[in-house]
Amino acid sequence: MPSSMEIASEGLPLPGPEATGDELFRMGLLYSTGQGGAPLDYVSAHMLFNLAAMRGSVEAKVYRKELSAEMASDEVAEAQRQAREWLAQG
Repeated sequence: MPSSMEIASEGLPLPGPEATGDELFRMGLLYSTGQGGAPLDYVSAHMLFNLAAMRGSVEAKVYRKELSAEMASDEVAEAQRQAREWLAQG
């Protein structure tokens, strides 16, 4: 799949594999708040925070933890699956 695939049908294109932790974190913020053209989508936000944390964003770790407390376990599992899929594409 191309790196520009969309998270949600009306969502923003995913960043490419060269994205930094800060870029992924900022995109996660958009999804966690429903701003900047992104729909409010906790699964996508968690996925982006997870990827950002893997790339060194300390803030993303904090936001991911807070967000997961508001999500159902199956939503967290889906976010983790999507993160693995994104990594496999890169």
